[in-house]
Amino acid sequence: MTDTVSIPLAKRRDAILAELAQAASPPPCLVAVSKTQHDEKIDAILAAGQRVFGENRVQEAQAHWTERRRQYPDLELRLIGPLQTNKADDAVALFDVIETVDREKLARALAKAIAKVGRTPRIFIQVNTGEEPQKAGVTPDGLEALLKVAVEECGLDVQGLMCIPPVDEPAGPHFALLAKLARRQGLRGLSMGMSGDYTLAAQFGATHVRIGTALFGAR
Repeated sequence: MTDTVSIPLAKRRDAILAELAQAASPPPCLVAVSKTQHDEKIDAILAAGQRVFGENRVQEAQAHWTERRRQYPDLELRLIGPLQTNKADDAVALFDVIETVDREKLARALAKAIAKVGRTPRIFIQVNTGEEPQKAGVTPDGLEALLKVAVEECGLDVQGLMCIPPVDEPAGPHFALLAKLARRQGLRGLSMGMSGDYTLAAQFGATHVRIGTALFGAR
């Protein structure tokens, strides 16, 4: 690890944390999106004190974190990408939080994996606030039914909601909608906001913001 890597990353992290603290009290948790990042950058941000990370793919996350978890037992790993049901066992074994539950079949697969693996990750439901046909997530109208299956039938520890607003629309109304849906269902967690809109998400009540490019730089 060299200073040319570690110093800029630490400064970027400090600047983002300061922005979040100014935007909301308490500020949301910074989730460092480490997908596709090289080992040097991951080690540098760990050295800066970052402990909460988001990954999109189970296999890549295993490569990044299986060994590092032994060195950093206080890590929190969050799955923020789509999950196939055939990867449920691996996801439950590795992740502390799975943010992208969006269908009953996946909820049932995770319940079986939890019983098999013996770990109980916290769960967020992904909501497709823009109802985009190409995007994962349950529709707002389908949220209550999915929650009932996830909590009452499957026994999942659902703690919040997650969304990715449409790229061609203002993010604010989508953040407001997600916050409204969470309040209606009695959920505290709100994973929303990325590199381009994390301070706005904080102002709308985000508890977690998922930041990659603004933290690590362009890939």
